Amino acid sequence: MDFETQAARLRHELNEHNYRYYVLDAPAISDFAYDKMLRELEELEAAHPELVTPDSPTQRVGGEALDSFQQVVHRAPLQSLQDVFSPDELMDFDRRVREAAEGPEYLLEPKVDGLSVALEYENGLFVRGATRGDGQVGEDVTENIRTIRSIPMRLENAPASLIVRGEVYMPRKTFERLNEERELRGEPLFANPRNAAAGSMRQLDPKIAAARGLDMVVFNIQYTSHPPFATDSAGLDWLRELRFKVIDYRLFQDMGEVQSAIFELGDRREKYPFDIDGAVIKVNNLSQRETLGETAKFPRWAAAYKYPPEQKESVVEDIVVQVGRTGVLTPKAVISPVRLAGTTVTNATLHNQDLITEKDIRIGDTVIVQKAGEIIPEIVSVVKEKRPQGTVPYLLPAVCPVCGAAVARDEDGAHIRCTGAECPAQLLRNLTHFASRDAMDIEGLGPAVVEGLVNAGMVKTPADLYRLDRDQVAQLERMGRKSADNLLAAIEKSKQNDLSKLLFAFGIRQVGQKAGKILAARFGSLDALAQASEEELTAIDDIGGITAKYLTEWFAAPQSRHLIAGLKEAGVNMDSLTAPVGDKLAGLTFVLTGELSSCSRKEAGEKLEALGAKVSGSVSKKTGCVVAGEAAGSKLRKAQELGVPVLDEEQFLVLVGERGGDAEALLAQLRK
Repeated sequence: MDFETQAARLRHELNEHNYRYYVLDAPAISDFAYDKMLRELEELEAAHPELVTPDSPTQRVGGEALDSFQQVVHRAPLQSLQDVFSPDELMDFDRRVREAAEGPEYLLEPKVDGLSVALEYENGLFVRGATRGDGQVGEDVTENIRTIRSIPMRLENAPASLIVRGEVYMPRKTFERLNEERELRGEPLFANPRNAAAGSMRQLDPKIAAARGLDMVVFNIQYTSHPPFATDSAGLDWLRELRFKVIDYRLFQDMGEVQSAIFELGDRREKYPFDIDGAVIKVNNLSQRETLGETAKFPRWAAAYKYPPEQKESVVEDIVVQVGRTGVLTPKAVISPVRLAGTTVTNATLHNQDLITEKDIRIGDTVIVQKAGEIIPEIVSVVKEKRPQGTVPYLLPAVCPVCGAAVARDEDGAHIRCTGAECPAQLLRNLTHFASRDAMDIEGLGPAVVEGLVNAGMVKTPADLYRLDRDQVAQLERMGRKSADNLLAAIEKSKQNDLSKLLFAFGIRQVGQKAGKILAARFGSLDALAQASEEELTAIDDIGGITAKYLTEWFAAPQSRHLIAGLKEAGVNMDSLTAPVGDKLAGLTFVLTGELSSCSRKEAGEKLEALGAKVSGSVSKKTGCVVAGEAAGSKLRKAQELGVPVLDEEQFLVLVGERGGDAEALLAQLRK
């Protein structure tokens, strides 16, 4: 079998398995077998780049990060629908339809609460994806769309031109997993799946979008060169034959039946993998749609029935405080049991002190409760006329309820956090961060292993990592002796890290990688830094007053001193091993793009920072220079458009002193 035939066979089989897994939810092979087949195709295409095709499964995540999204004018407008909120309004809609169309048949489908997008195909090949925008003009999100595995990259027996519309969403289970991971990393949580989907689709780096686990369901043909269909349902069935994941629909002749189905759909909406905020009702016959026409804003042949949030009274029996993995104190109301949206609710989130104060929620209050986004129970308001005498305003505690350390309010937000360096509630997050690549870089110590160590009671502080027993580690699930040896070797190796990595690993607020490098270079040792005053710290460039305050508070805390003592005893290095070479590039901002042969972009950035430069991820008018390697893309183009100086790899190496040449001339060129 020749290479071209082999590649075609692999692409076909992988696309078939993608369809079975992501659309039909009926996988035919194991994940291991799929991954092995994908690896075979990757290796084949790497050896023969001419075999790569746009629809190859290997191209699901490609390209470097964009600087911005391009605008797209929609060939067919992506209209919005008129909302209706009651059975009476629904009957009014039915009456208006019947005045213009005889005996209409209605198509009913769930209204997915996601991000509306259009997919464009030419001769069966996916060529572009765009957001709805204002309905007339959207944004080109093609590379992010490619990462959604339920979307076909190539259609069999397709017309010359096809544009379909659908809804990108984040499955509820994926949303929960993503927020758990973000909490572990200390990142802000997404408010709901819709916001998560929208934020993911607007990532400039498609690799980030790919990691978000998005999905899409198609519900309309926007344009096609295919002969016209008589009904919307026939078009949807055709799209399903083309292997799109198509929205579920039902057909009805009577609006009374439609109403019953809407309420039934509302009762079982939690069974869908996506959030539903209503039901869409459309005239099925396309010629009748033409007759009905549209207003300046909405089509007359469709409406969106919006589900009102169900609200009920309950009583606040208690307010308890939980400490999250990032140290945030989150109050929760314990309420008398109440039935909402098909489930019994006994707790309601209170978010933070500001919300409690704003709504004046007290223990003993009668309150109105609903499910936010039909998922999370929340208190809407207090029924003040039912407030019992003797209640008092509620205030969050001044110390952590878990470890007793002082709490502090975020300078830039509403959150109150525990300041304890060894707080048990934050242990999983702290350890995961401590071991991460940019911190102590302990290979093999990911969230799953950390959780196993914590659950086994083997680790209570980061210092305990350096006292682990090999035999005990080997007994953990999915470890074994060899894995235990590798892990302990990686932990031992981390003792030799530079002070800058240890400072970042501590997770001190406002002290990121850059601040860690600056502080390590300035003070040389952890002991010297611990003795520094706020005034000494703020005198350093890029170290502001807030960062200085957090640093001095952290070093003053007993838990921090205990942690440092444990790490010292274990032999962890606490001195700076490197120092800046100089400041000849001070004041210049560099952007790196493309592939460099001599080093990674991260290593190149470190070389530049060692000479006093700043490294940024995006090009602007303030950029001093772009270093362009092989296959440089949009960042290079933008630099050229803005007139930003561009250096190739050879010139870059001359500038940082690793190649012979006139570095001073290059520097003078950059400082013009």
